[in-house]
Amino acid sequence: MTKKIIYSVLILAVISLLIALKYYQNIYGKNVKQNAELFIKHDATINDVIQDLKPYLKSDKSFKWVAKKMSYSSPKSGRYLLEKGMNNRKLIQKLRIGDQDPVTITFNNQDNLKKLSARLAEQIEPDSTTLYKSFTNSQYLKDKGLSLDNVLSIFIPNSYEVYWNTSADDLRDKMFEEYQKFWNSTRQAKAEKLGLTPQQVMTLASIVQKETSVVSERKRVAGLYLNRLKIGMSLQADPTIIYALKKANGDDFQIKRVLFKHLEIDSPYNTYKNVGLPPTLIAMPDVSSIEAVLNAEDHDYLYMCASTTKLGQHEFAKNLSQHNINAAKYSAWADRQGL
Repeated sequence: MTKKIIYSVLILAVISLLIALKYYQNIYGKNVKQNAELFIKHDATINDVIQDLKPYLKSDKSFKWVAKKMSYSSPKSGRYLLEKGMNNRKLIQKLRIGDQDPVTITFNNQDNLKKLSARLAEQIEPDSTTLYKSFTNSQYLKDKGLSLDNVLSIFIPNSYEVYWNTSADDLRDKMFEEYQKFWNSTRQAKAEKLGLTPQQVMTLASIVQKETSVVSERKRVAGLYLNRLKIGMSLQADPTIIYALKKANGDDFQIKRVLFKHLEIDSPYNTYKNVGLPPTLIAMPDVSSIEAVLNAEDHDYLYMCASTTKLGQHEFAKNLSQHNINAAKYSAWADRQGL
């Protein structure tokens, strides 16, 4: 009888130990198979989370059991980094308190708000329509002294750290704060020395950006346009003509070469007909273009023409006669290319 009791106790002890080990394994055992990203949307349920986690877990059943024991049933949206070897307890703690990991968003060369909205929607939770509506909100534009045509200027191309589930309005506000930080006292002083406002610098930078993709040439191009502004000469910038044509015909309008007939378009963005800067920027200038205007090359050039020997660059001239020679060379070359 005594032996039977001892055996029973031992069996119960072993069973208890196995159960304890099972519980311990469920809670503290390594369950995440690989490093991964988990994105939880605002309207996600616990079942959605489990379904999304399945590919990365050794056992989704153990996760469900621990989640229930830890009262995890209301997911918090966000982006969460999963570490290989993470146990259920640590994972659920992270998800339950919403300890999300930020994302780094980047954008450049988005020439209008719709393209920018689409680019950002690829990197954060809000969709492009929601972002666009936020960026173009009439009350917001009024409060910030902006317009539909110049709100693009607050988006300085760079890398920014935000949370994946940030709202469209919060992102918009952050971009405005970054814009204000960018225009520090040093840059504002340089703009003032040029006789330009920050918005005007952005406008000229957008023309420089479209005029040349060669970063090393941008300071020279900026200096040329500043020389024209100083003497009251029209900018005669082809990129503004292209912009005017797109505004009139839609963003899908394509043009390979600006012709004389295009210069007749009636638009405030036609810098052949109108002296001075166009009303707003014509594209999203990157930092190199903005800095090119603020630190423009000091020279006497007033004319430039696409080079036939250094593709993508320009030939510069101080007088019209030299420019006409350069222009004739380019025109003949373009004709041969069928442009």
